[in-house]
Amino acid sequence: MGDEFISEISASLDRVSDAPESYPAWPGTRAERPLIRKASTQRFAYVIAFEKYEHHVLVLAIAHAKRRPLYWFTRTNP
Repeated sequence: MGDEFISEISASLDRVSDAPESYPAWPGTRAERPLIRKASTQRFAYVIAFEKYEHHVLVLAIAHAKRRPLYWFTRTNP
């Protein structure tokens, strides 16, 4: 199961890097700059929180979708 999880996260990160602007804003964070976006994995209950910059994407968290919501939010830029 661990290998499948790693493969799913890797595939999700590839999709994020290919089209980061196609993902929705994280609810409640629209006023943040840069905009925090949310990508859900397809098979596991995990989400990827990220910020898109001109030349890269910064992953803030790969977090369980139901546990400890927004624990990672302090990682964002002020």
